[in-house]
Amino acid sequence: MTDSERNLDGIRVALTGGTSGLGLALMDELLARGATVAFVARRAQLVASVAATRTKVAGIVGDIAKKDDIYPLALQINGVLGGVDVLVNNASSLGPVPLALLGDTQCEDFEAALATNVLGPFRLTKALLGSLAAAAREHGGAVVLNVSSDAAVEPYPTWGAYGASKAALRQMSRIWNAELVAQRIRMLSLDPGDMDTPLHALAAPGDDPATLKRPADVAHEFADAIASALHELRNAATHGGS
Repeated sequence: MTDSERNLDGIRVALTGGTSGLGLALMDELLARGATVAFVARRAQLVASVAATRTKVAGIVGDIAKKDDIYPLALQINGVLGGVDVLVNNASSLGPVPLALLGDTQCEDFEAALATNVLGPFRLTKALLGSLAAAAREHGGAVVLNVSSDAAVEPYPTWGAYGASKAALRQMSRIWNAELVAQRIRMLSLDPGDMDTPLHALAAPGDDPATLKRPADVAHEFADAIASALHELRNAATHGGS
């Protein structure tokens, strides 16, 4: 990619889970490329701390796992950004640790994983779909990035709730991508791999951080994928393609 293709000046991004790990690294990468970001996270003190040290950022407190939070979040996102070109569904939950075999997993814990990892992204995407479609009509394209995992395809013991929820998210992304082609909305599902993040430390406390990917490196790759998709969509729109 050229530098101009990587540039995200004027791009309005909504991102969930932006106070640590990949979410924070990706937000910083997007900001460095010129984007404006509204991020969502649950803990008010962390949200305020992250937002206070960055420009072109709005922090919004909310929990995507809670149905009643979704439309207020969407209203706030649209209010601060004035529209949405890119949505990043990054927030996710492992569930209680240490992770349990499926036969030992409580139904409530399985439901909680689905609420955060599947229903949350579904509801927020649905709530912002009108804004994404409007951006696509005006500028030629919009992008949704759902952060996936290799647990979506590999049957790791004790990762049942998380893996099943990520598999559902992956397939939902594929279906939505097929359905939204005509509206020039691209749905990406990307697996970051094993990273040195708080979430990975909870899941696999024995792993050596030196063997894991750096969130900043993955953030660069994901930002490239977002920029490439936007460039492709908008270039095709300019030249009359589909």
